[in-house]
Amino acid sequence: MSQHWVEKLFKHRGILWLLFIVNLLGTIYGYMWYGNQLAYTAEHYPLWLLPMVPDSPTASLFFTIALLLLLYPPKSLNGNIVRGIVEALAVVTSVKYGIWAVSIIFAGGYLGDAITWQDWMLVISHTGMAVEALLYARFFSYRKMLPLALVYTLFNDTVDYSFGVFPWLPSVLTDHVEQVMYFTFALTIFSTAAAWVFQGRQNRL
Repeated sequence: MSQHWVEKLFKHRGILWLLFIVNLLGTIYGYMWYGNQLAYTAEHYPLWLLPMVPDSPTASLFFTIALLLLLYPPKSLNGNIVRGIVEALAVVTSVKYGIWAVSIIFAGGYLGDAITWQDWMLVISHTGMAVEALLYARFFSYRKMLPLALVYTLFNDTVDYSFGVFPWLPSVLTDHVEQVMYFTFALTIFSTAAAWVFQGRQNRL
């Protein structure tokens, strides 16, 4: 299978629309999944912390918007700046939270937490998040915006573990929050590096 054929397949508008719909539905479901934690946060924490709670759905939202901007590229300079920011956030956060969620589920399982069918569904969907972000990174142009994505994601990490609004963990990891925090920050650095490496040639539709 030639590289040109693969690129043509990935950039086919039908494939892009399919991925857009799947990611949009996944994003909506993700915010619903965080419903209880969002309600708890609204009741016990300052409201400005609410956007910091649903990490994975927000990452999926960034990627969904990035797909839409592939389908309908902006023509203005400001539009392309926004596009670069969205693409950088999409790749960094999708890789980061895709790997994070899978790692936390298996870490919980290793420590004795039961892995349910819902957990396996999350493993599949979050693995897909990371993989699709890396596959489409080569079609994005975001390298200049990577520092901004890094700062945003580190800020999110800092807020999560300073105020205690990180995604709820399996009960067996309750005594390992500090290790999870270090892993989370390290994963942000790793995901930014991966976004840089996989960006490759700056191809446009």
